[in-house]
Amino acid sequence: MSGHSKWATIKRKKGANDARRGKIFTRLAKEITIAARDGGGDPETNARLRTAVNNAKAQNMPNDNIDRAVKRGTGEVEGVVYEEKLFAGYYGGVAILVGAVTDNNNRTTAEVRHVFNKYNGKMVDTGSAAIYFEHKGLITLEESAADEDAVMEVVIDAGAEDVETEDGVVTVSTPREHFHAVVKALEEAGLPTESAALSYVPNNTVHVTGDEASGLVRIMNQLDDLDDTAFVAANYDIDDDEMAALQDQLG
Repeated sequence: MSGHSKWATIKRKKGANDARRGKIFTRLAKEITIAARDGGGDPETNARLRTAVNNAKAQNMPNDNIDRAVKRGTGEVEGVVYEEKLFAGYYGGVAILVGAVTDNNNRTTAEVRHVFNKYNGKMVDTGSAAIYFEHKGLITLEESAADEDAVMEVVIDAGAEDVETEDGVVTVSTPREHFHAVVKALEEAGLPTESAALSYVPNNTVHVTGDEASGLVRIMNQLDDLDDTAFVAANYDIDDDEMAALQDQLG
């Protein structure tokens, strides 16, 4: 999971330095709306909604925003109609997946294609890139709140497949079908999660360095900055020292 883990580190640094908190809230609200639309507005019976609400609260999203997003999903208040889309492309030999939540597929497709073209990438059919990833659950916790051993005791019996710690963050990976059970087990144990989501995790990685590494991080940042983007995943590996230098460039 080195590529995914290192990108997650960059995302945390970006989030800490990003003054546009509204963009983070918009992404969270979209996920809440879709979860409520597809599974109902009660977090107790809708595991996806419960996870989305917990993620929003972890980011200090106001309760009023959360309530409005739920009501948009259940149709209690009017709102735009969202659909989830998955795009794919390559930067050199690295496969990239872009998940989006959009109310205008043509606009979003054009924006994603523009970034790939601008940064010398190439959009491809989703299936030709998705084969390099597994769709599984990833849950993160701050090590200061729960160390790896404490987390391991809770999640293994719930169906988790791995627990690892890097840069002060404990990451739990789960098969897709056990994701919500593991999240619930952590909730019931009183262990606060930083994030929890079904993610595309690479099943093998391509080592990149130098200009290729810098260019890859640049294109992933630009894709992530698109208004409709929900996540970006890529099957790369970058040496720790070089990744640290790239993180400093984000400044």
